Amino acid sequence: MRIAALDLGSNSFHLVVAEVHPDGTFTPTVREKEMLRLGEVVATSGTITDRAADAAVAAVRRMRKLAEAAGASELHARATSALRTATNGDDVVDRIERESGVEVDVIDGLEEARLIFTAVRAAVVLEPAPAICFDLGGGSLEIGVGDAGGLALAASERLGVGRLTATFVHNDPLEREERHAMRDHVAATLRPVAEAAADLGPRLAVLSSGTFESIATMVGIARDGQAPAALNQFTFADHDFLPLYRLITRGSRAERRAIPGMDSKRVDLIAAGAVVLRTIIDEFGCTEFTVSDWALREGIVLDAISRHDPEDWSDDPYAIRRSSVLGLARRCSWPEAHSRHVATLALEIFDGLRDQHGLGGTDRELLEYAALLHDIGEHVAHEGHEKHAAYLVAHGGLRGFDQDELAMLIALVRWHRRGEVRTDTKHAPLDGSALDRCRTLTAILRVADGLDRSRHQTVTGLTVSVAPSLVLLRLAADADAELEVWGARRKRTLLEDRLGREVEFTTHPSAH
Repeated sequence: MRIAALDLGSNSFHLVVAEVHPDGTFTPTVREKEMLRLGEVVATSGTITDRAADAAVAAVRRMRKLAEAAGASELHARATSALRTATNGDDVVDRIERESGVEVDVIDGLEEARLIFTAVRAAVVLEPAPAICFDLGGGSLEIGVGDAGGLALAASERLGVGRLTATFVHNDPLEREERHAMRDHVAATLRPVAEAAADLGPRLAVLSSGTFESIATMVGIARDGQAPAALNQFTFADHDFLPLYRLITRGSRAERRAIPGMDSKRVDLIAAGAVVLRTIIDEFGCTEFTVSDWALREGIVLDAISRHDPEDWSDDPYAIRRSSVLGLARRCSWPEAHSRHVATLALEIFDGLRDQHGLGGTDRELLEYAALLHDIGEHVAHEGHEKHAAYLVAHGGLRGFDQDELAMLIALVRWHRRGEVRTDTKHAPLDGSALDRCRTLTAILRVADGLDRSRHQTVTGLTVSVAPSLVLLRLAADADAELEVWGARRKRTLLEDRLGREVEFTTHPSAH
């Protein structure tokens, strides 16, 4: 089933068409955006002009055709701040419905905050919890506090970048009085929300939507010398942002446009976005931010899915990692039985050697995910499939992983067959400690992969015995495991190096 979600926002109209899977996860297949900046129009005149309404109708009509062409069986449209606050908003919505054939649901700010938080908790690991989420649009700023179990506080304030720009920005560059007036207004509006949020003790701050994503991109380039490989789960500190804040709010339009990573369509609006973020730092006491690249449109999709097949969403904040890994594996036509079996064997080896390697729970989790993904490169070609797998993991849109964890996954699938495990500058490099852990995990993965050399799951389980000079893996098998033992012996060298012991294998029949 394919579901289309249409977010009729105050800055832009966004379409996403999603392929929904039986387990409730989804894969975006089509994305489209048109920047209409209705929020500025409404902030200036209180109404949506005929010209703006024409553009809105045309955009919705075109997006409906795209959704239909993509095979969407249903389309859910939600309208937000500009259309709900314009004096003629109802008339424009009626016209959109009449001329495009799309039914539009105008939602209030609290419902918008709920849908956004639904998307954020499906895209970002909300740990440590609770998290406070800020979504900045053209007409309003939505704020939510909650955890993987749900939303505890929601607020919507008329602090969108289009509204603030139309109200406070009249000169280029901003004059000092304009900047201070905007900050004072934002601070006064946010202070009661900050006080209410403080009672819930948020420990993580999350930013979503285009303006904050644009700021994060510029921060990443300024701090790291290059744009983030992926914005989702990208993290930066307040001190990373503050030099950029001064450049944005005191520079001219031409100077802002020249900032590396600046979205040219946001040059006129970015100063207001920077002021909002600066005020969030002051009023909420946030010192670090994590980015979510899912927002309202993905929340609409998830809401539609829940209506089709109601289910209890996991309270485990890390559940999104597993569903994301399995989603990528499925899209790449993975050899499921083999991959799941290798993952099981790898974890049995990991657990049996815990006293020797001293690695922790996150390393165990990443080893399992790497085992599930190690052969997805065969979707491209068998020859060199480990390199193809690394590329697919790097660009597969995995969610819930920070940059270091993603780098570890990439390296594990890249080196699971052979070769010296080394840092990879093409993707995300590993530092000394991470590289050392990666070599141990890779050693385990190689042996586990060898133990299913026939891909018949002949080895049904194993136990590990450790002696001063020998590690013995006793294999339970339900058939002749000669090929599996041969495969594991071929791949044991790295594990022997990591353990400082010989590694050997014996077999005995499985218990039935």
